[in-house]
Amino acid sequence: MDDLRARARGLLADALELTADEVPDDASIDTVEAWTSLGHMRLILGIEASMATQLDAALVVGIESLDDIVSVLKGAPGQ
Repeated sequence: MDDLRARARGLLADALELTADEVPDDASIDTVEAWTSLGHMRLILGIEASMATQLDAALVVGIESLDDIVSVLKGAPGQ
């Protein structure tokens, strides 16, 4: 789980143009000012690229926190 959390943190940091250290454990759309609509789209593209798949639209709009990203990655093949 720690590897997935670190991976999720890295994806979020890259998408929001932050360092991984700047992404708190409780990161969410409501708590991270840099998490804008553009940042969200970059996050989705990053997740899709890392998983080599396209995410369902309902899943995309449901990603609102670091924990949500971990859950999505957990569903990736080989995890």
